[in-house]
Amino acid sequence: MLLPPCREARHRTIPIPERENTMTRRAFAVLVSVMLAAPTALTAQSPQGKPAAATAEKGPASEPTPARYDSHHSIKIGAQTIEYDARVGSIILRDGDEKPIGEMYYTSYTKNGVSDKAHRPVMFSYNGGPGSSSFWLHMGIMGPRRVSVPGTDHSDPAPYRLVDNPYTLLDKTDIVMVDPIGTGFSHPLGDTPGKEFWGIDEDARSITQFIQRYLSENNRWNSPKYLLGESYGTTRSAVLSAMLQEANIDLNGVVLLSTVLDFRTLLFQPGDDLPYELNLPSYAAVAWYHKALPSQPAQLEPFLREVEHFAMNEYATALLQGGALPAAERASIIDKMHQYTGLSKEYIDNADLRVSAPGFEKELMRNKKEVLGRLDARYLGASGDLLEPYPEQDPQSSAISAAYAGAWNTYLRTELGYNGNREYVPSGNVQPWDFNRGAGGSFGFPGTPNVSGDLARALQTNPKLQVLLLTGLYDLATPYYAAAWTMDHMGLTSDLRDNIQRVDFESGHMVYVNEDVLPKWKETLDAFIDRTSGGGM
Repeated sequence: MLLPPCREARHRTIPIPERENTMTRRAFAVLVSVMLAAPTALTAQSPQGKPAAATAEKGPASEPTPARYDSHHSIKIGAQTIEYDARVGSIILRDGDEKPIGEMYYTSYTKNGVSDKAHRPVMFSYNGGPGSSSFWLHMGIMGPRRVSVPGTDHSDPAPYRLVDNPYTLLDKTDIVMVDPIGTGFSHPLGDTPGKEFWGIDEDARSITQFIQRYLSENNRWNSPKYLLGESYGTTRSAVLSAMLQEANIDLNGVVLLSTVLDFRTLLFQPGDDLPYELNLPSYAAVAWYHKALPSQPAQLEPFLREVEHFAMNEYATALLQGGALPAAERASIIDKMHQYTGLSKEYIDNADLRVSAPGFEKELMRNKKEVLGRLDARYLGASGDLLEPYPEQDPQSSAISAAYAGAWNTYLRTELGYNGNREYVPSGNVQPWDFNRGAGGSFGFPGTPNVSGDLARALQTNPKLQVLLLTGLYDLATPYYAAAWTMDHMGLTSDLRDNIQRVDFESGHMVYVNEDVLPKWKETLDAFIDRTSGGGM
């Protein structure tokens, strides 16, 4: 349920109301099954920090002082040298009685010398999980410094390479990397329980308040405004875009990276054939990449269009028939799936034509004793127990997590000057997460989370809002075709559908991990901001 509009004043802060957080078994299964954070294998914490700086000391428990760690830097982007200020800071969240209930940390990058902030965009960015901090996007592509990792190989142990990032968007927009409560340094205050922040609507409400307070504290109410979220961060952005409009904040653009709005498309629940249909094109892309197909097509794109058509027509019709599917038609479907996925006909038959993503990850390279990455299926790792039906690790998580954690904690404590005594939490324990939204489905059952209606409502309310959908073709966590299907099923009129632009990358869930796609990333995002910001710089 959305909060009521703020009619009294445009800058009024929406309080975070208390409400009961219930977690059904089904909602918990969603959380465990999906876990949409970037690499979940990461558990290491940052090194012990130095004593807190005076600017970050906390006052009395009833009135905490926000953190401020400021530094000045420059970077060359194309032909420009950008002078910018960086801040590791926090904003105090409050309830309706102005009682402090949470401290949300962020890292901001703002260009120097901008006299008219109405012509300088600001972009709020975060990862997903739920429970992931923002340091994946931060150190992968958004910040002016990034960690360099070696293609799809496992990173060498420390020391890790921190390099200037000429693909940052800092020449086009100021950037605010947000860590939701329970991640990074962000935490509840006083006796406020975590459940006040840990749910689809609770999370979005807290970040709505964060954005309102950030705009007020930094005089950015008249700046072009953007959201950029990855994975569950796209779920967050859909809800947040509608809540911000209820607070009289129209966004210029929303960037959805590796998207899930309708969780039904990912879950492979009994009796639901849709996820099998929507995941099939991703299996084909991955099998093509690994040259595992019986007959390898020369080009990927026309091959995927063929598989997509099969998935939504012949394959969908076959699954719809269930056990009534005639034997000859079943044999034909099995043969085509073999041609499109590289899986054996016997495996497809035993799976009753329904291959889950974890099953595909384990099976495709089983004869080579390797398993595919879930977040990026170009990565391969040791399969472990060959009799297990599902993977026991995600090779991409194993390959890059230590490099990202090591580089981020070094950068944070040296170049950004953070010397506080908090430990940075890369993946927070934010369970139980409330997926129910306080409303039951048919006959009182909760149903599967689907926030596509929130984004549709935002587009319908603000027909100037533009959406950029970015997908990775080798992503088995949030498959590209499922995201496209969701966009096509939001009930939008044709003119509003034109507000959604889709760009596919030959990469995985974290499309920015490999440097060969970064020029396309920069070109795509630059053009989107130029087109939607009114020419502001």
